[in-house]
Amino acid sequence: MTEREQLIQLCTKLGAPTPAGASTMADQLIKRCDQLVEQRGISRTEAMAYLLQLVTKGARGETPPGFEGVKKE
Repeated sequence: MTEREQLIQLCTKLGAPTPAGASTMADQLIKRCDQLVEQRGISRTEAMAYLLQLVTKGARGETPPGFEGVKKE
């Protein structure tokens, strides 16, 4: 099974609304992973692990550190 196929399965399990949506999400993860490797000079494994952590936390409704947003006063 390819990386893309595995990501499509994961996105489906995490609640992607349609198979096409899961495919789009998987493609975006791969694209962003490649960008992180280039920008940060980290390994592909490290970049994908970071992204998968963000995705799984988001699917559970958790806010990862650094993504809290601006507090309204």
